[in-house]
Amino acid sequence: MKLNIQCVSLNSNRSFKIAAVRWFNGRTPVNRPVLAICYETCKLQLMRNESDDAPILIDTGMRDIDAEWNHDGSILAVCGTLIEYSSSKELNQVNFYSPYGKLVRTLKVPGNEITSLSWEGKSLRIAMAVDSFIYFANIRPDYMWCYFEKTVVFLNRNSSNYTRNTTTNVVTFWNTISNQSFLKEIEPALGMAACTEHCVLAVECLNSNLKDAIARTDKNDDAENDKCYQLMLCNSIGTTVDSKYIDMRPNFIGINSDHVVIASYDEVLIWHYNTPKSAVNLHGAKTRKEHRFHIDDTPTGVEMAKDLVIATGGTSGDSKGYKQHINRDPICALAMSEKILLVARTSGVINEYSVPNIALRNRHTINTTPYKLAINCNSGRAAVIDDAGVMTLLDLDDDRESQLNFNRVERKDVWAICWAKDNPLLLALMEKTRMYVFRGNDPEEPISCSGYICAFEDLEITSVLLDDIISGDETQNSINHIIQLRVKSLRDTDDLLQHVGLDDAKQFIEDNPHPRLWRLLAESALKKLELDVAENAFVRCANYPGIQLIKRLRNIPSPMLQKAEISAFYGEFEEAEKFYMDADRRDLAINLRITLCDWFRVVQLYRMGSGVSDQQIETAWREIGNHFASLRSWESAKEYYEKSHHIEGLMDALYHLERFDELEQCIDKLPDKNPLLARIAEMLASVGMCSEAVKAYLKMGDPKAAVDACVNLRQWGEALQLARKFDMPQIGDLLSKHAAQLIKENRLPEAIELQKKACRYLDAVRLLGKLAQRETEKDSSMLRVKKLYVLAALLAEEHLKTLSTQELSYKVDRNSLLDTMSPEDSHVVEHMWHAAEAYHFMMLAQRQLRFGVVHSALTTALRLCDYDDILPKEDVYNILALASCADRAFGTCAKAFTKLESLDNIPERRIHEYKELAASIFAKHGSEDGKAEMVKCYSCNTSVPDSLPACTICGARFPACVSSGKPITQPTSNIWICGICHHCAAPVEITRHHTCPLCHSLIISTTLEI
Repeated sequence: MKLNIQCVSLNSNRSFKIAAVRWFNGRTPVNRPVLAICYETCKLQLMRNESDDAPILIDTGMRDIDAEWNHDGSILAVCGTLIEYSSSKELNQVNFYSPYGKLVRTLKVPGNEITSLSWEGKSLRIAMAVDSFIYFANIRPDYMWCYFEKTVVFLNRNSSNYTRNTTTNVVTFWNTISNQSFLKEIEPALGMAACTEHCVLAVECLNSNLKDAIARTDKNDDAENDKCYQLMLCNSIGTTVDSKYIDMRPNFIGINSDHVVIASYDEVLIWHYNTPKSAVNLHGAKTRKEHRFHIDDTPTGVEMAKDLVIATGGTSGDSKGYKQHINRDPICALAMSEKILLVARTSGVINEYSVPNIALRNRHTINTTPYKLAINCNSGRAAVIDDAGVMTLLDLDDDRESQLNFNRVERKDVWAICWAKDNPLLLALMEKTRMYVFRGNDPEEPISCSGYICAFEDLEITSVLLDDIISGDETQNSINHIIQLRVKSLRDTDDLLQHVGLDDAKQFIEDNPHPRLWRLLAESALKKLELDVAENAFVRCANYPGIQLIKRLRNIPSPMLQKAEISAFYGEFEEAEKFYMDADRRDLAINLRITLCDWFRVVQLYRMGSGVSDQQIETAWREIGNHFASLRSWESAKEYYEKSHHIEGLMDALYHLERFDELEQCIDKLPDKNPLLARIAEMLASVGMCSEAVKAYLKMGDPKAAVDACVNLRQWGEALQLARKFDMPQIGDLLSKHAAQLIKENRLPEAIELQKKACRYLDAVRLLGKLAQRETEKDSSMLRVKKLYVLAALLAEEHLKTLSTQELSYKVDRNSLLDTMSPEDSHVVEHMWHAAEAYHFMMLAQRQLRFGVVHSALTTALRLCDYDDILPKEDVYNILALASCADRAFGTCAKAFTKLESLDNIPERRIHEYKELAASIFAKHGSEDGKAEMVKCYSCNTSVPDSLPACTICGARFPACVSSGKPITQPTSNIWICGICHHCAAPVEITRHHTCPLCHSLIISTTLEI
């Protein structure tokens, strides 16, 4: 295929020689250019793929020789010979471009002709072939990182998210003190900055739903301005405490203790953020608005809406005017302190604004393009690094003419700068692989270092080896990757104190005053018990705790005890304890360890001597138990709580260990009315141990709480018993209201359970009857309906048991107990068994038909005629007709069809079908029963068919066998009767079962009852 070359005009008359073609083959984010085509005629073309119709075109301005991508495809290095037309002198130069064509940095190389270049494996060095020599240059990547509150925040370049299929980044928050790391997954990061307590992350929102968060005033914006960006304010563990959506790209970002400033190439936005601390003071305050202005505007800080009017007629809230205004001098860097904001432009103009009232204070001009800015702690000076790596200082004082001090401070090859937080004259900078510290305009001796400067405070510089941790080759740890460097004055003071003496060191500190040096002098003087010198040093550094220490030391006569106090003051506790023990003051050593909460050592010191009371030992054991409890080591905590007889702690340990039986035993260990009983009761109630919780409440003397616990756990029976015992009639009303509410909400199962636990069995029986009727209406399975009726009947039997007395026993006088009930309640009890029998025999008849026991099916079907008040009549006579026809009892079958044809609640069509079916059957077989087996009635001794449920002569009813459905014509002889449901069965039939066929209660023995 033919590539779309646009950087040069290809034709047959002109030929252009290609200097290099580089196609990066690693993993890169989506849509990042990876193919570089470099021509010798200063032209460079960057393409996303070979089919890219919109390549990026670059004029390098030099005769290109070679080009190479770095290891991750984020930088393209192009080398060549630059022709300076003013001097007609050729210069070797290397240009570093981003994948999107932005010139990042240039590097001048000596020699006559450069021929090629090559990157090191991790792109931290580059080799260049010049003439017959090879030059090496160190590369300092501009990582996306920041530092605050002992936490290094950096973008993890080697995360698995850097693939073509995902667009998220991983940011690591590494606490250098605890060595813990917290990962935060964000959308593509564009920048970050940090201040004292927070950092801000700027991301591009790729989720289209987030674009609705910005209120757009212009509906015709182009695609670039339709993008949405987010600012996230995070604490040291990566938690977002505030955020803001914006519609301008944050190319540059800065932050102070109250504001975040971002800038695109044309506009600046200042956002006043809120934190949990600042939110406390916002009650009743005005809503804090953001400030947004164009770089060509001149804000005065009075009213932003009136200031930001440009020549085209646009306002600060109207970005339409800015689009019509072409900015020829874009923003290239910014920095913000607590007082001022500096915004640099590519022409070298640096605008100085006041903060927080944004007003243009001054304009400074330099002859180069600024790349990085930094402002000192009192906003009096700024350090500027230009695009060639030259660092200069800018004076910002209002009472002087703003100019650069080129004569005294100018450093080349600078790539990092950091002002001291506590001294406006101290500046640390990185020049190649050396660190310089400037005091005013005078540098100190350089220190060899390759780290990135994190902070400069207390005459110590903290730097981090980002190259090692961001590459992912090593796991970050404070010992290997954090470097603490001391400035020369601190090193000299330390040497004077160690090798010369206090007087010389004091004189040196007076010549170079700093609180850190005075503290160092005070510490050294205290070690030598020079209290006057130490007091003077503490006063000079305003150390109030140190002054108080001097006062205490003057009242201590023993030098040994003085040394112990001094060691404790500086955290040398082992040394302090040794001094106390040498002075024979074990009590003071114990008090020191108690103050430090080092109870393990307290116990050891107790055992080293006598005179320790049991109470002191138990206190130590208790505190050790508290220590293990705070670590959630409950087994160890339990051991020490038992030693200290600390019941409250033991309760917590047992509860978390889920040893509730041992927790219950704690009730007996506590005296009556102890407040801890209520807490034990709450613990037991929380795990459903109602009886044990009631025991604790009653021992405490709070029956109402015991009843409430029963109610909350739905133990209504126990609640009613307690209510009767302690005369609380309101429980019954509460129960009724709760049951009514459950019924109203159509929660019948819960209402049934409630009535059952409250021992209101008849009410539960009625509700179960309703539930069974609902299941019938829903055409549920007959087995489910039968179970509901059996359950209702068993609850009715429980009600009968509650009525038994010494005169009327349930086992012997069940029928008499039924007579004592009201007719309505007695009917409820009998009706439940009647309904359960109906469904039982219906399923039995169907099962007998299925297995071909047709005569038994006919017998069971005839029994179903007694249950047509429960079962649908059509179903009853259908199965009767089917069973009698199968048993060739056509007379019974004819009666069944007659019943079916006389039903009123079935359609005429179905009646007509029944008639046609009956006619076809009886036309072929007649309507007479076959010869039936005869049995004798137990009452009149008359022979009757064995399938009839009652005698045709005397009308005596034969009880049904619940196993086979057959009538028991001799119920006075040996039969089996269930002890639960009181239904009978033939002895021969029941031997095949392990449970009662009707109520399914376990058959313990098959002993026959008379």
